[in-house]
Amino acid sequence: MENLHQTLTDQEVIQWFESNLPVEDYRNKSILLIVPDATRTAPLPLLFSTFHRILSPVAKRIDVLVALGTHPPMPEIDICRLLGISESARQSEYKDVGLYNHEWDQPDKLTQIGTLTKEQTSLISAGLLEMDVPVTINARIKDYDILQVMGPVFPHEVVGFSGGSKYFFPGISGPDLLNFFHWLGALITNVGIIGVKQTPVREVVNQSAAMIPNEKRCITFVVAPDSSLYGLFYGSPESAWESAADLSGQIHIKRMPKPFKQVLSCAPLMYDELWVAGKCMYKLEPVVADDGELIIYAPHMKEISITHGKLIEEVGYHVRDYFTNQWEQFKDFPWGILAHSTHVRGTGTFENGVERPRVRVTLASQIPPELCEKINLGYRDPDTIDIEAFANREEEGILLVRKAGEHLYRLEEE
Repeated sequence: MENLHQTLTDQEVIQWFESNLPVEDYRNKSILLIVPDATRTAPLPLLFSTFHRILSPVAKRIDVLVALGTHPPMPEIDICRLLGISESARQSEYKDVGLYNHEWDQPDKLTQIGTLTKEQTSLISAGLLEMDVPVTINARIKDYDILQVMGPVFPHEVVGFSGGSKYFFPGISGPDLLNFFHWLGALITNVGIIGVKQTPVREVVNQSAAMIPNEKRCITFVVAPDSSLYGLFYGSPESAWESAADLSGQIHIKRMPKPFKQVLSCAPLMYDELWVAGKCMYKLEPVVADDGELIIYAPHMKEISITHGKLIEEVGYHVRDYFTNQWEQFKDFPWGILAHSTHVRGTGTFENGVERPRVRVTLASQIPPELCEKINLGYRDPDTIDIEAFANREEEGILLVRKAGEHLYRLEEE
């Protein structure tokens, strides 16, 4: 079913900023603007330039921190491209703007702001996990009055819907909380969480964000595949996220009458490693038939993960119970890696030493067949795939998704 919502023109977006930003609230304040990296569809050049133009005359300073989570750092030239800052503009109107990457793996660049206690984690997770989790965050927050999140909201495999305070955790958080809540999401499963608004993982994010001492503000938005916007929302990270998640639930979830035996899930160029291209599986797993095949078509993709590739090669891709039933063997691996593994592999069983994934996951990328076999995924030469041969075959049980990873597909009766 096609959505009937219309997107905003650039001029309407600019007018929204001029009407909704409470300029006086920012007077003489230092602002740390927290934005997504290049793995999210967002019209950041328009949003950033408008935000900066309106607030730079009153704010003490405006700097930008890219909420990388554990994604690879971006060179400054790429951050400028992300924000639409030309070389000449970097030397003129944006010369005083600090451009920073989050450094999740540098303990001296983090600060601890609290702890989620055993009692809290047990209560939040309904007993699935019970442990103290230190809450650490990028130490740069100490230098600013206002933390300003600006990012999109989509259905999300770990937290339900992305955005809001997720830009703090895991966007600019340390590894302990990141690993804890990714594994909590994996235990509940992708299919059990994705596209669900209130989840235990969102509660972890919100309780952690409540520990941040700074003033927190948020601009959320719901985006179309071409980067145009269906709507923008301003407020606290919680209130702005609530509104955007409601709209994303209408825009980004496609309902299908029956499952498909084969899905060709085309990864956009921004997914340049399997760590993020896994979204092509997460968002489509609910509509793949039992024993069906999902092909992640990414002829441009060469890496499993620049940051985590070696460990993922060691672990491979497996269903959740493969890990939970052999926990002693895997408990010392970073839990975020185990979560990614089981999210990409999908649901299934592990009984009497035999693993039975519900669906077949095949990579059609530059990752070679022997490595695919090692990590427990199928391989197909991308050169053998004619995308158009998969088009308009839904009645045959074959689905083509030309830009996968942001729209969630669910069955109508779910």
